[in-house]
Amino acid sequence: MGFGTMEDKSNNDEEVKQDLERAASIRSRILEEHQEVPYAEEPHSHILTSLESIARTNLLKNFRKKPPPKTRTLFVSNVNPPVDEVIILQKHPDNKIVSSKYTIWNFIPKNLFEQFRRIANFYFLCIGIVQLFLDDTPVSPATSILPLIFVVSVTAVKQGYEDYLRHKADNDVNSRPAFVVRGGKLLEVRSQDITVGDIVYVVNNEGFPCDLIMLSSSDEDGQCYVTTANLDGETNLKIHCCVPDTKHMQGIESLATLQASIECEEPTVDLYRFIGRQNIYHVHPGENATFKQRSLGPEHLLLRGARLKNTDFIYGCAVYTGQQTKMALNSKFTSAKFSTVEKSMNTFLIVFLVILAIETTFLTTIKNLYERAEMWHWYFPPSKNINFRNVLQDLLSFLVLLNYVIPISLYVTLEMQKFFGSMFFAWDPEMYDVTTDIPAKVNTSDLNEELGQVEYLFTDKTGTLTENDMVFRQCSINGDKYEEVNAMLCQRVSSGKEAQPVTVAQYTREMISFIEVLVLCHTIHVHKDARAGANSEPEYQASSPDEKALADACKRLGITYLGDKGDSRQIQIKDRIINYEILQILEFDTKRKCMSVILRNKQGDIQLLCKGADSHVLAHVVSGEKEKTLQHVSEFALVGLRTLVLASKTISESQYGEYEKLLQEARTALENREDKVADVFGVIETDMHVLGATAVEDRLQDGVQDTIESLRTAGIKIWVLTGDKQETAVNISHSCGHFKRDMTELCLVQQKNASQCGRTIRSLKASMNANPDQQYAFVMDGMSLKYALSQHSSQLYSLIILCTAVLCCRMSPIQKALVVKLVKSGPDHPVTAAIGDGANDVSMIQEAEVGIGIYGKEGRQAVRCSDFAFSRFRYLKRALLVHGHYYYYRVSTLVQYFFYKNVAFITPQLYFAFWSRYSGQSFYESMLLAFYNIFYTSLPIFIYGLFEKHYTIETLSSNPMLYRDISRNARLSAVQFIKWNLLGYWHSLVFFFGTYFIFLPNSAVHSSMETMDLFAMGALCYTTIIIVVNLKLCLETRYWTWITHFSLWATLLGFFGFVLLYCAFPIPFSLDTNYMYWVFMKVFSSPVSWLGILLMTVVALLPDIVIQLCSYTWSQKHRDVQVAKATGAKHSEKQKSLKVFKDGSDDTAATQFTRFDEHTLHQNHYLTTEL
Repeated sequence: MGFGTMEDKSNNDEEVKQDLERAASIRSRILEEHQEVPYAEEPHSHILTSLESIARTNLLKNFRKKPPPKTRTLFVSNVNPPVDEVIILQKHPDNKIVSSKYTIWNFIPKNLFEQFRRIANFYFLCIGIVQLFLDDTPVSPATSILPLIFVVSVTAVKQGYEDYLRHKADNDVNSRPAFVVRGGKLLEVRSQDITVGDIVYVVNNEGFPCDLIMLSSSDEDGQCYVTTANLDGETNLKIHCCVPDTKHMQGIESLATLQASIECEEPTVDLYRFIGRQNIYHVHPGENATFKQRSLGPEHLLLRGARLKNTDFIYGCAVYTGQQTKMALNSKFTSAKFSTVEKSMNTFLIVFLVILAIETTFLTTIKNLYERAEMWHWYFPPSKNINFRNVLQDLLSFLVLLNYVIPISLYVTLEMQKFFGSMFFAWDPEMYDVTTDIPAKVNTSDLNEELGQVEYLFTDKTGTLTENDMVFRQCSINGDKYEEVNAMLCQRVSSGKEAQPVTVAQYTREMISFIEVLVLCHTIHVHKDARAGANSEPEYQASSPDEKALADACKRLGITYLGDKGDSRQIQIKDRIINYEILQILEFDTKRKCMSVILRNKQGDIQLLCKGADSHVLAHVVSGEKEKTLQHVSEFALVGLRTLVLASKTISESQYGEYEKLLQEARTALENREDKVADVFGVIETDMHVLGATAVEDRLQDGVQDTIESLRTAGIKIWVLTGDKQETAVNISHSCGHFKRDMTELCLVQQKNASQCGRTIRSLKASMNANPDQQYAFVMDGMSLKYALSQHSSQLYSLIILCTAVLCCRMSPIQKALVVKLVKSGPDHPVTAAIGDGANDVSMIQEAEVGIGIYGKEGRQAVRCSDFAFSRFRYLKRALLVHGHYYYYRVSTLVQYFFYKNVAFITPQLYFAFWSRYSGQSFYESMLLAFYNIFYTSLPIFIYGLFEKHYTIETLSSNPMLYRDISRNARLSAVQFIKWNLLGYWHSLVFFFGTYFIFLPNSAVHSSMETMDLFAMGALCYTTIIIVVNLKLCLETRYWTWITHFSLWATLLGFFGFVLLYCAFPIPFSLDTNYMYWVFMKVFSSPVSWLGILLMTVVALLPDIVIQLCSYTWSQKHRDVQVAKATGAKHSEKQKSLKVFKDGSDDTAATQFTRFDEHTLHQNHYLTTEL
């Protein structure tokens, strides 16, 4: 029974029947479009298990505490239904989105916990505590505690500011206005205040704030158009609908009377699966309440992240909110990312901790053995007894003396360098998009240098590689080539070397038949704005972007599709409207790769119109220009155009009767329905006449081909992960240069079970082993990936890792993350990067070591969850090859330099222990110890980390090969680490023993024959260290600017100025007693001291200069070999490519390859000249 404004029962039942049939049709279309997208039907399936392992959401954590309910019941508008049953309300999360890490209450404890997880910070905390409780500490505890406080404070401020920006972004989303119906009124609330059961009002072009069950819309049939590009990357509009009982409730008054409940499954990751039912209650005066029960499916569910299109408004009931929305479940929970450099730093720290432990243990042992064997003079205090307490005291004393081998200021300098360095990324004018007024953006500066270490790039297709804008370009009709020029069909007539377009004066019969297939064989929906009038141009909404592009082209050529009226399909040719009766639609499927329609024209003839992939259609044609059409299709594909072949045949009445009977039996079968329908389609689509082929350009973004080629030259393997259909994805891979013509394509698609998948993988691996020199392109779909990951992950990895290019199609969002995880968890642990523009890319962006977001046309979810963001794919070349190269080179030098300078600084303390009879006496004064890392050696390396350019930007951009020199963490390898620190130990030997020979016992260094003491010796050695380690950095610097000079001279002059001031007066707040009073004046007043500083500087840096010269000579020869190899490889590729055009090839394409090879040779010549 109805209620509200519904009509009598008989008419209503007929209307309801039609609505239910329409809903079933929509549901069938949704399932057919996504039949290959694999999702688990059982809660313990592989895909959900994988989700639990990588998406650590609060929802899943709560689920582990207690068994989750399998279903939920909610009440529309949160009004209890008129039933006598006891109602137990379920608790659901609010609609708040949280991506920040801290709150105002947990910031201090949580940030301190995370900072002291770092080895260096925890180490210095322990040292500071030891010094506080040590009876006789060699140096003041402030030498460890003050630098630690400074480092932790600066890092906390930086991380707090970054989290503040995340809070700000979350508040922008959570505070967006939303409209809900409460108490019979339309109220404006914040998005985060929506609760499960609320009726939400959404208008055209707005996104859905949560997952909704549609109740009604502005459309009389209860339908709406939705784009899910931000979820699955598909730009075509999808139709959703409501149950027939509520479609007439288009106002607040009627919705206020609605009493209904919704029973549905708990949220799952499957975007295209939803099972539920809606109970609609009606109370009759004096009678018990009755209700109608309607089934709910994916056609009734409007997902968060999708956007309402071409519909004035909809009303929907909130069913999943906040972290339980399907979009949130498909988003991997944000986890901390650590760069390759930081991992190397931790390894180096462990190495030095081991060295420190060995040194302190050795000195402690030698001291106790020495004191027991030595005969002490009577005026020395008696030696201590050897017991645990005294041994521990000695051990800790040496630990305090030598602990400065760990660079405490490394982390804070690195944090500041990354923070300020990231600003250059955002300020780069070459990465600023003028058309959208969007600059590049850095969301986290912790991974700057990781841009220079990428080995695998995972990229989305739609909106990332393409513009989402398809355009009809060429076609082949009856063996002749045509193209569209200024909305006119022109024939391409060969004249010499160039093909000249000639305008077609009048369409032939073959041309009309060809265009009829384009304008009639499709599943396009026509939308007209009622406010624009009856003469307004129709707007096409298509499930396939190709169909829309072809329909738009027909409209420009004078034949317009007007839409369907019942069972009639209307087209307009000039002012004449022609009707065709729709008899059957043979839907597209990926096996036969085509679709067909059976129509009856105005003469009463029945025709089959078919379009699809050439591999299927041409195999079933018996007449027409088959060979010429196939040749034209190949030529279209070579220039990156998407192709479709068109065919038709006439069907007799008796034949159609047989076909109709077969289709009815197949479509109503309960078992093997899909296979039976496909068999009938195969029977119908035979003995056809080929009409021609179309060529559509899926517009790539500017610079995509050059970017992909440059990244491949740089040694980066590129994988395309998309939710789109296989044919579309393969065509794009060819057009963008991801797949090359000389590559052999291997396909792992449409696998039915794990055993079949395993056999296919082994077969593909055998074919690769049989021809190992061939380059392979690998294509895999989501269903096959599901089976491969469940039982054959290692075999799959060993197969795809050998392929030059990989394409994964029909991927769910969480599967994209699983593919990234498969690669980065391999034996080599390569550095991965992922780039995408939609919410469906968030999981892989967060799974990869480097996540890059593209400012897409649909939403900013990918940008908000990424590490870096910009608006165009072509900027990726500059981000990796220029910024990434600079970031890594600077940071790697900074890390090596910090360990080197601390080795050079503190190792003389170790040597001094042997000359001080292991007494634990400090070689340096406490203030000098505290200021060494923080002030005297930090500014030049900080400026170096911001401005150093060892190559020019033009050199790095035009020569991607240079990226290979820094890959696999080359500058932080074990060899480089040993080289830097051996130089540090050499410098420490020169510093200590050079100073020692100047200060031989009773040696006079002044004309007055005055000798110097221990603190003067330490001051001279300290001064030499400051000069040499800063000059060492000068040897590493290739790019000198005024700020580089300023940092160097300011540091040196500041050092001399401070120490002279520091020792000029007795300072009451000195960290030690005033041992340094007037010491530096005495040292600097001696010519011997300055001569010693000069000699020690030259001797110390001489090996560095020799190594630099040898390294420069070797690198020049090495890069000359690289240039020669690259030139040979490009020449070989050109020869293979030109071979394709042999025997009647396209001269234009051949010319393009020749020009490409000349450009490559020019680049290689430029590199040689630059080096």
